[in-house]
Amino acid sequence: MAWQALPGGDADRDDAMEAIRLMASGGDARIVLDPATGLNTYMSAPYPRDCLAYASSTANDVSPMGFAHALAALRADAGSYAARLDTLRDRIRAAYGVAADHAIAFAPSGTDLEYVALAAVRGRGPGGIHNILLGADEVGSGCIHSAHGRYFARETARGIAVVPGDEVDGVGPVALADVAVRCGDGLARSSAEIADAIAAEAEPAIAAGRHVLVHVVHGSKTGLILPEMSEIRALKARFGTDVSFVIDACQARITSSSIAAYLALDAMIFLTGSKFMGGPPFSGFAILPAGTAERAAPVPTGFADIFRRDEWPREWAGRDVLMREDNFGLWLRLEVSIFELERWQATPMPRIEGVIAAFRDAVTERIVTPLGLSKVVAYPPGHAETAENHPVAMRTLVTLDISSLPAIRSFADAQTLHRRMADAGIRLGQPVKSVRMADGGWGGTLRIGLSMPQITRLAQCEEDEASHMLRADMERIADAIRSHAMTPE
Repeated sequence: MAWQALPGGDADRDDAMEAIRLMASGGDARIVLDPATGLNTYMSAPYPRDCLAYASSTANDVSPMGFAHALAALRADAGSYAARLDTLRDRIRAAYGVAADHAIAFAPSGTDLEYVALAAVRGRGPGGIHNILLGADEVGSGCIHSAHGRYFARETARGIAVVPGDEVDGVGPVALADVAVRCGDGLARSSAEIADAIAAEAEPAIAAGRHVLVHVVHGSKTGLILPEMSEIRALKARFGTDVSFVIDACQARITSSSIAAYLALDAMIFLTGSKFMGGPPFSGFAILPAGTAERAAPVPTGFADIFRRDEWPREWAGRDVLMREDNFGLWLRLEVSIFELERWQATPMPRIEGVIAAFRDAVTERIVTPLGLSKVVAYPPGHAETAENHPVAMRTLVTLDISSLPAIRSFADAQTLHRRMADAGIRLGQPVKSVRMADGGWGGTLRIGLSMPQITRLAQCEEDEASHMLRADMERIADAIRSHAMTPE
């Protein structure tokens, strides 16, 4: 396993290996490290690596500072599992400026967070739940199962064997609808179109006695925010208590002000620590509006196969159905993620904005223009001002349309290129289906994204130095695209 060794003797190495072991445990099979490569299924790892990575839209390796923090946390006497998670709850609230009456639930992955939302609205409609998911291709494939109240993998984070697609006991009937966020040509749909599609799904569901759970995408795989706040308010005014909202901000490209605005609308918010936040792969938490946990129906019995008791708020009825056991792997992954969040929040905003502007300039000047590529826009046609008004964190992700490269026209070609570049030590975000080709197929894309640790590190440099480093990195990526796109496998 190749990783950047921290200074010290055998005791330090033993601690490091224990930290790696823990951070690769307590999740589903996706978290397991391949003994031959030391990497998980996303070609990332819970330790620093000597590679060039702009893969925060998919999964990160741990930064050297994050790994050092993991070692320090592991050596400290932090108390019981419950005490450690309560401390993290306080730190998350402090980082985002969230009041103490907003409960927080933890999950071993963003996919598992879907179960939290279902549990929160369970029993509100005699006909069950009508769950409206936005852009399944833009959020994550496993969410289709978990949002349906079904298992999404062959084993849960508790290591219990299950059958993907089987219903989780106690959730009750869940109908699932998927509203596309891009049209058939791959262009983003407008917020108004999305809201109309949600309303068209909600009306008959409510008439049938089902409670409607509406997903809002705040930072899709290509940086979309849909529907916008004005449409959410209009839907809330129109349907009242028959509709609940959950904000999928799992990319974590969200600001404190946006979190406050969503909570003010009684929306649940999903975040993960493993993408933009920069923590090790697989961790998640849901910030719940005040009173949500207290009003919720008892925790479904089937959740005993998925969650540990202390991961759920104490206010939630029926929490004792969950096993009281520890998952120190999840705690340590979250510990690193929140450490990176706190560093980001402590960085002056003008420095953050400067780094992001330099990043976007470097992508354009060193990759897009020399290779004759284009960017996949994160707004509907004719709504360029929408992206300009996106929170600053959303401008940390660029999706490249590489379908103009002769050898990388198709989505499958891009997947091959992505894998070959990763094998050569350059990790980018996985391709996503957002470019439609003339033959009806999906074109090739790659995603380049900054993470919180990268920004905080670059923000400590002089502006010229940060710009030089970013331009050099983008030139390496451009060279790799040229090399691997034109070399037969």
